[in-house]
Amino acid sequence: MKSKKIFSDKFIYTIVSIFLGFIVGGIVLSLAGFNPFEGYAVMINGIFGEVRYIAWTIIRATPLILTGLSVAFAFRTGLFNIGAEGQFIVGALSAALVGYFVKLPAIIHIPLTLISGCLAGALWAVIAGFFKARFGVNEVISTIMLNWIALYFQNYVVMLEGFRKPNSEASYDIQDTAMINIDWLRNIVGPATRVNWGIVISLILVVLIAYILYKTVLGFELRAVGFNKYAAEYAGINVNKSMITSMAIAGLLAGAAGAMHVMGVTRRVTILAAMEGYGFDGIAVSLIGNNTPLGVVLGALLFGGLKYGGSRLQTIGAPTEIINIVIGSIIYFIAASRLVKILVDKVKGGKANA
Repeated sequence: MKSKKIFSDKFIYTIVSIFLGFIVGGIVLSLAGFNPFEGYAVMINGIFGEVRYIAWTIIRATPLILTGLSVAFAFRTGLFNIGAEGQFIVGALSAALVGYFVKLPAIIHIPLTLISGCLAGALWAVIAGFFKARFGVNEVISTIMLNWIALYFQNYVVMLEGFRKPNSEASYDIQDTAMINIDWLRNIVGPATRVNWGIVISLILVVLIAYILYKTVLGFELRAVGFNKYAAEYAGINVNKSMITSMAIAGLLAGAAGAMHVMGVTRRVTILAAMEGYGFDGIAVSLIGNNTPLGVVLGALLFGGLKYGGSRLQTIGAPTEIINIVIGSIIYFIAASRLVKILVDKVKGGKANA
């Protein structure tokens, strides 16, 4: 009788891929004339060395949890949401508008601002879902185009009189009643550390999405379409409706990420010269997390740690681009899972023959 595996093969391959990514980064550090052990020690200290470092790591990871979950949810339902970046942008813009122009008590203003970002992201994603369902337009193409439309649309709105802060390329700050800061915790980790309730809200959404996917009829139908849309249609599932619903939920998550980023960190939106990258990083986070809710959380924390802790490499004179090499290598090895599988199987085979 075979014993039940504690860890799945995919989990093992992911861990091996992360390890290989760090090896590649270490090799690059060595070639650049730096001690890789010293470099990684500095990076780890930059993540766990102080309470405020841990707080910043979580702050950096929070939007990636939701953009990664957005991509993962769409993928689980048979769609590839490349548009999380644009959905993040419109979610942030909507939150900035409602957060600044609307004046209400915090108990109403905070949920209203967050909901506005969620709805903006959902509606933006529905555009791609509708064209996919109605005309068969590939969602990869439409969402990429919508990303750029979102960027230039935000730049246009930010420059409008009454919303743009004078002598700047940014909007006015949102009202205090729309912010989700945790003031008592800032007194502990430092006033400059913008700790907020975003991580708590994100984890609640992760649990909710996991429940919808695996415990509800809606989730079963959406996953059925993802597995085989023709079989799902034969079984009586409305495939077109499922596509639109899936994109709406995915967009809602990315829009929520943008809204909470404004409500808890930036407090405003600015002119964008290029994409900020939260949506695109979400694709990598989803891939590392094997498109599962729990995996996405762990992948986002890994990314948050690498992004924040990696900036400490500057203290030893090492280029921070090393972190991008590490991340890129991890993604490459995960994508090349067959190669990693061969390596793992060889190790297992060697131990068995020993």
